[in-house]
Parts: sequence; C-alpha cells; structure tokens
Amino acid sequence: MFPAGAPGIALLLLRVSLAAAILDGGPGCLTPAVGPIIWVALAAQSLLLCIGFMTPVVAVINCALELLSLLVATHADMRIIAMSSLNAAAIALLGPGAYSLDARLFGRRLIVFRSDRRSDRA
Repeated sequence: MFPAGAPGIALLLLRVSLAAAILDGGPGCLTPAVGPIIWVALAAQSLLLCIGFMTPVVAVINCALELLSLLVATHADMRIIAMSSLNAAAIALLGPGAYSLDARLFGRRLIVFRSDRRSDRA
C-alpha cells in the first residue's frame, strides 16, 4: 500500500522525523565516541529514509541497530533511543507512503488480462 493524501503526508513526516532522530541522537549519545564510518552509515540511512528508498528494510535495520545499541552501549537518554526504535518499527510495518521513491519504483500497476485467442477457436 502506498497511501496518498493526508496519510501519505503523515508517513513522509514520520520518515523525516526518524531520519532527524537518527542524526541527532545516534552517535552523539554513545559512549565512547564513534568513528566517521558510523557517521557516514547513519547519514546514508537518514537519506534513504527521507527519500523513501527501500524504506521497510532501512527501518528494520535501524530498529535492530538501536535496540542493539540499548543493550551494548550506555546512552545519555535511553527514552529517545527507545522512541526512535518504536518509530522505526512503525515505519517498517506501515511502509513508505505515496510520496516516496518506493512508490515510484514499486507502486500500483495496472494489470490487463487478455484472452487467449487460440482457446476461442477450438
């Protein structure tokens, strides 16, 4: 499903909100400090969420990484990470919406069934 209208805009806002939460609360709250590779990975993940490309896959990966970071690392505010992982789970279950690259690539298709002319002759 790729809902349009108000639900599609709400999904777009949810994706952008999660991308901002990833960049804001991601490596900044981890102790010890993380390297530039993690920053690049989080920026790429945020970009993919904003444009809506492979949204369910990226959201599941984000949810798993955030839950893993809750278990492994110490956070300044665990509530932010928990809410961000819940938002990622919601996006993974709801999908990207109509205003995404996924909708353009894998959106609704018109399927036309044609009758087989050879079976009509018999």
